[in-house]
Amino acid sequence: MNGADLIARILAREGVEILPAFPHSDLIDSAAKAGIRPVIVRQERQALHIADGYARVTGGRGIACTTVQYGPGSENAFGAVAQCHADNVPVLHIPFGYDRTRQPLDSHFKASQSMQHVAKWCAMVPDVERIPQMMQNAFAMLRNGRPGPVVLEVPKDVANTTADPGLEESYRPQKASRPVAADAEIREVLACLRKASSPVVVAGQGILYAGASQALTEFADCTGIPVLTTLNGKSAFPENHPLSLGCAGRTRRGEAAHFLANSDLILGLGTSFTKSEYITPFPTGRRCFIQLTNWEGDVSKDYPVDIGIIGDARATLERMVELLGEDSASRRDAVAEEVARRRKAFMDLWEPRLQSNEVPVNPYRIVHDLMMTVDRETTIVTHDAGSPRDQMTAFYETLVPHGYIGWGKTTQLGLGLGLVQGARLARPHHHCINVMGDAAIGMVGMDLETSVRNRLATITIVLKNAVMGGYVDHHPVAARDYGIHELGGDYAGVAAALGAHAERVSAPADFVPALERALALTDRPALIEVISSEEKHFADDPVEG
Repeated sequence: MNGADLIARILAREGVEILPAFPHSDLIDSAAKAGIRPVIVRQERQALHIADGYARVTGGRGIACTTVQYGPGSENAFGAVAQCHADNVPVLHIPFGYDRTRQPLDSHFKASQSMQHVAKWCAMVPDVERIPQMMQNAFAMLRNGRPGPVVLEVPKDVANTTADPGLEESYRPQKASRPVAADAEIREVLACLRKASSPVVVAGQGILYAGASQALTEFADCTGIPVLTTLNGKSAFPENHPLSLGCAGRTRRGEAAHFLANSDLILGLGTSFTKSEYITPFPTGRRCFIQLTNWEGDVSKDYPVDIGIIGDARATLERMVELLGEDSASRRDAVAEEVARRRKAFMDLWEPRLQSNEVPVNPYRIVHDLMMTVDRETTIVTHDAGSPRDQMTAFYETLVPHGYIGWGKTTQLGLGLGLVQGARLARPHHHCINVMGDAAIGMVGMDLETSVRNRLATITIVLKNAVMGGYVDHHPVAARDYGIHELGGDYAGVAAALGAHAERVSAPADFVPALERALALTDRPALIEVISSEEKHFADDPVEG
């Protein structure tokens, strides 16, 4: 047994089942010997994106681990680690490093140094004897506190050093701690909620990682407070619930804008309250802000928080419900009626686009038909950056936790494909669908072959409008004189050449039959290229502070 074998055996003991990787590391073969499935991709960034999706749909409980070779392999993986860091995704990344004798050379890329600012924890294994303890530390970091990527660089000579069998026996598997906020703090929060005339709950990704969706639903039913999710938290609360305000992405439904604008208290549960151009800005003014998070660094970071409490979202919400006792939700029916009225008015306004028969196909028609065709309880959907995100957020209604992967604190084009590949590996009996545009498929299109080779029945919907949507406004002269916004290609043809099932749709009525054929596939990916319009209208009513 050498160092790589020791690491692989520890990974197996911690429940790691897949190892997205490229192009070489000694851990790949060691993982295979330990019963861990290597998933070889076409570029290093994709390996992290697959692990990202796997971690999200398992709520962080299914540990996703990746590996790449030293030098350029680590360099190419950097952006994907940064994406995990921005979106707080718990992924264990084990890049290999140069031999220890070559470490002082400044020209060499050292992941343990260069990734420090895009990881929760970053270190290098100095010798084989330190592997068990450093792996314990890594898994403790992954399973506790604020989620995020953990990077453990392994020099190549350490990986190939003979390891004493007793080292494996010294390893202790790590568990997650679920701290509960103090009763006094919870009672203070509940007292503020009782005094508020128009409170709103903002539920973040922490609800999903804590497995707190049921507790959140019980809390909303007990208090009658409407619930809005963050973009990363979309699917944490059922959007067909009478108290759902949908998602506060860059775009949002009309009822969300109304209730936020008229709120006097905003209760953030499992959210960092991060300000971003891709997330709805929450109004401040004369409002009380209360925040429940599992990391003290989130409290009062971007908003003026009046009460900040630290605790696990599920454990603390369950205690909140207990302390509510026999409190009646006297406002529930009135709030639900107002939500329904505002939602109907909003949907009536957008119905012409959702049912549009225009050619080229309106992307809102595709979002609507997708939602109405799939079984949303056994389907995982995600968007890509840009227009697909902004068109889907308000109109694809989620029903179950992890039925939608929302993301966007940073917006790397092409992430959606890796997310659904990871989702399919984690949930092999679910349909996993990503919606992307011309620019996004240009970033990662060759990795459709990864789905082909690994028999992953993912479905990719490309909204092909042959432009980078909205960029003419930013570069009017360059667009007019040089056409810099124009894109193109036979995406269905490329997908077919890579071995995927591929279809091109140019009429609205042809989309659902094409989707149904794709859904029928069980071991082969599909790509549906939709010739679509550049829809420039978004549900982005501003919220005034």
